[in-house]
Amino acid sequence: MAETLTQDQQAFLRDNAFVGVITTLREDGSPHTTVVWVDGRDGVSFNTARGRAKEEHLSADPRLSLTMVDPGDPWKWVSVDGTATLTEDGADQQIDDLAFKYLGKETYPFRSADETRVTAKIAVENVDSAGFDG
Repeated sequence: MAETLTQDQQAFLRDNAFVGVITTLREDGSPHTTVVWVDGRDGVSFNTARGRAKEEHLSADPRLSLTMVDPGDPWKWVSVDGTATLTEDGADQQIDDLAFKYLGKETYPFRSADETRVTAKIAVENVDSAGFDG
């Protein structure tokens, strides 16, 4: 396993509107897996809201893994393990940017007036993949 993403792997995460599957750890250590929109523009990150399971789990234990698979070629995928840092800075803009990437919408259409958006920035520690040269 590598410790950093190659340019091709980073482009795969950045340029494709394929959902990612993220696994966080519950308080009892059991895994919690959900689907997320992946932002690969500056490292690897995703967006959630305060009070959701992902945010609560990562606040208690920042370890996670994320995998993105090409739905047209299940043998092409990137998986990263690492730790997440949560920030509200830029999170509202990020969810709108992700809505454009994944839905073609200028703004996130599912926003709730009472939610606080959060970006989870992943400090990548391990990278695994298939379907890439090299």
